[in-house]
Amino acid sequence: MEAPSPVVAAHELGQRLREQRDTLGLPAAEVARAAHCTPQFLSQVETGKKVPTVEKLMAITARLKFEATEGDELLDLRKQAVQRGPLAAYSGIFSVELLRFFGFEYGCESMHSYGEGIIHGLLQTSDYARAVIQAGGARIRQAEVDRRVQARLLRQQRLTGPDPLALSVVMSEASIRQQIGGRQVLARQLAHLVEQVEAHQPRLQVRVIPFTVTGHPVLGAPTFHLLGFPSTRLPELVWLDTVTAMLLIDDPIAVHDFRLAHAAGADTALDVVDSLDLITQAAQEL
Repeated sequence: MEAPSPVVAAHELGQRLREQRDTLGLPAAEVARAAHCTPQFLSQVETGKKVPTVEKLMAITARLKFEATEGDELLDLRKQAVQRGPLAAYSGIFSVELLRFFGFEYGCESMHSYGEGIIHGLLQTSDYARAVIQAGGARIRQAEVDRRVQARLLRQQRLTGPDPLALSVVMSEASIRQQIGGRQVLARQLAHLVEQVEAHQPRLQVRVIPFTVTGHPVLGAPTFHLLGFPSTRLPELVWLDTVTAMLLIDDPIAVHDFRLAHAAGADTALDVVDSLDLITQAAQEL
């Protein structure tokens, strides 16, 4: 990565504060009083949704009895957290939750994804992305479509930048058969998908669960992404994407269950070579 992700920095800062408070057994209200803030604000800091001022952070770290060295690390994380992210210019067209996901995506080093019906956003062509976005209907103003496509293409630089993302995608065959944008758009999309996998193996792995499979562990599951980070202080997270909501899951047991589900889906799917053959066949049939 060219620069740290502000979202990931805020998340790590909050997690380390929460872990220390739990270790000391201090109630949130007591720490909040020391920082002259509300328990609600402290909660948002601990979940990475708010960044405290330097003065408040120093008051929190003093009350939580951090060593000087770690206190300096936390101040550095705060400095990173208040920087502008790579998609800050698009904040007017995306929700806070979606921008937060983009920040995690930018800052993670690995992503294991599952989806049905749509090609992964980091692997979409501009025409296919435009068709997906326009299908959002009344929720998406047409004037925003171009900027949303631009943002999606900007996100795809994570696959080719100086510290490229390792991406493993498991998807149903429906994802390569649904004629989003029409036959020609889908044909170009499938050709692009094959080119991307061939160009970026082994960091990019795409496996397709064929229609001939009579059942599999992730059948009917919503789109989800398992996110792994370079910092050893940050555990793996799950980002769940449904029609009505987006949800960050950090409970270790739940994350473990999603990891098992993705692995089971990958075991059910075709291997990478056979998946590319199926994708190529689908393109030829168009």
